[in-house]
Amino acid sequence: MGRHVVVGAGQVGGGLAVALAERGHEVTVVTRSGSGPKRAGVSPVAADAGDAAVTRRLAEGADAIYNCVNPPYHRWQEDWPPVAASLLAAAESSGAVLVTLGNLYGYGPVDGPMTEDLPLAATGVKGRVRARMWEEMLAAHEAGRVRVTEVRGSDYYGPGSSDQSYLGPRLLGPLLGGRPATVVSDPGIPHSWTYLPDVVRALAAAAGEERAWGSPWHVPTAPPVTMREYAEMVCEAGGVPAPRLRRLPAWMLKAGGLAVPFLRELGETRYQFDRPYVLDSSASQEVLGFAPTPVEDGVKETVAWWRAR
Repeated sequence: MGRHVVVGAGQVGGGLAVALAERGHEVTVVTRSGSGPKRAGVSPVAADAGDAAVTRRLAEGADAIYNCVNPPYHRWQEDWPPVAASLLAAAESSGAVLVTLGNLYGYGPVDGPMTEDLPLAATGVKGRVRARMWEEMLAAHEAGRVRVTEVRGSDYYGPGSSDQSYLGPRLLGPLLGGRPATVVSDPGIPHSWTYLPDVVRALAAAAGEERAWGSPWHVPTAPPVTMREYAEMVCEAGGVPAPRLRRLPAWMLKAGGLAVPFLRELGETRYQFDRPYVLDSSASQEVLGFAPTPVEDGVKETVAWWRAR
């Protein structure tokens, strides 16, 4: 069994740490607060991931480092560069594979399904930040200094989803409580939703698969469904009446952004919900070795998790 360092303990990092420990690995979880899963095989450490000297020390003897950090939306320009540089240096000094949890922002608005060979043509701030991170990792990999890969998913859903998830608690609570739920866009537009346990599986698989190194890969993700279809599946699985969805007016979202930084930042990625947003994971399924969880099954697991909270 190996030694793995997971940086970040949010909706992905925490689940990844548990999954790796269940496989018998020694897992160190790094967060500013020292939080992390409380279980055998997982050792939480309080540290600043942007401190290169600290991350190099924590990475000594590691087989893999997983970058599952998620800075506040409005601080990506300030917070991401030092963290990305620090973890890249730690991977280089230790010889560990660096697996970064990415997203689709770097592609920017596109027509048609997104594949891994699309150019990183984002024009927004957050998309450019993510694109630059990957370009720097890839350059180091191609120079022979380090082994890297990036795993990119669409918007998350599933057990453990956070308030930042469009299909998380803010939608599940009202739906399963029989109340109207508010959505931010037309609920009839097809959208790819990535299941959180599949994100965890993809990260772990990419770390151990040599064919994955040096390239980005999409998390195996089921065919797109509309937000209305998802809500209907949730209500059916939960045994509650059909969903009532209310669309949040664009002006109200903009007004809310004046007081809430997270809402303000959503304007940059609004394009993802104004037209079909489709992730193609056919290439990654072969390399990473698994097919995506069907949405119907993922919804049932999500509802069961919500009921058990």
